[in-house]
Amino acid sequence: MNKRTLHRGLTALAMASVGAIALAACSSTVPAPAEGEASGSKVIGVSIADQKSLFYVAAVDGMEQAAEEAGYELVVLSADNDATKQVNQVQDLITQNVGVLIYTPQDATAAAAGVKLANDAGVPVVAVDQKPESGDGKLATYIATDSVKAAYELCTWMFDQIGNAGDIAVLQGPLGATAELQRTEGCKKALDENPDVTVVAWESAGWDETQAFEASQNILTANPNLKAIFGESDAMALGAAKAAKQAGRDGLTFGGIDGFPTMFDAIDEGLVQATMAQQPYLMGQIAVQNAISILEGDGDSVPELQYQDTVLVTKENVADNDPAKFYGPDFK
Repeated sequence: MNKRTLHRGLTALAMASVGAIALAACSSTVPAPAEGEASGSKVIGVSIADQKSLFYVAAVDGMEQAAEEAGYELVVLSADNDATKQVNQVQDLITQNVGVLIYTPQDATAAAAGVKLANDAGVPVVAVDQKPESGDGKLATYIATDSVKAAYELCTWMFDQIGNAGDIAVLQGPLGATAELQRTEGCKKALDENPDVTVVAWESAGWDETQAFEASQNILTANPNLKAIFGESDAMALGAAKAAKQAGRDGLTFGGIDGFPTMFDAIDEGLVQATMAQQPYLMGQIAVQNAISILEGDGDSVPELQYQDTVLVTKENVADNDPAKFYGPDFK
């Protein structure tokens, strides 16, 4: 995984509290450009949830490629999955007079607070991946995977692998997160169409492989007839598959959503059977392209909602799909 240096040395200004931040935002003098008018700024601020997840690393790679190609400057700050830190960093970006904020929030609460700060300061917001689930903030656009569709298609495929009948388990992301809600909805839609498939366990494993491994150990012990585990992320699917392998439980079907390069290897090796590959590198490129359109006075051309399709990768087509297509040329 490559280490980028572009603006990564920047650190957030210390803030006393979220309340103090809100007061500062109200006094901001950064004006919103008039409709159809260019802002004049060549600086785009990026507040990213973390730079450990390969999804977010790839998204920032795509942002940097698009910004460099267009001659724009990026200021990238990572919140390290700390919601309060992220709200502080949004305020920091606002004080640096960025023209647009590209925002991948750590959670829905941080999303709403950060969007409000930017709105109050007149800074347009391009949201990527996580969408604010509360508050009255306004987004210029929202770019994300169509997670309902992805989960529906993956679960439908998995059910077909087990003969459309039997016991399965579902490992969910953090409860209430945008992707968790949508992926759960998509799988439930597939379940409605397959009444002979029974979910014996719904467990939240926080997108984390270790948590999924531990949860799956318990699920496997309690359910000797289990046929499949759907992980709402690749990391959770991998954790479940490793738990089954350790327990000597062969013949189960495992699927996840992400398309991580490690998942491609696991499919090739037969550890797991499928992933729905997302396109974070492309999402990052689109986010910067949209930000530039806004800065150059062409914001009306930017759609309010931009769902990106996923690609079902299985043993049959894994050799025909290059992870670089989804995660960029520097994915290794």
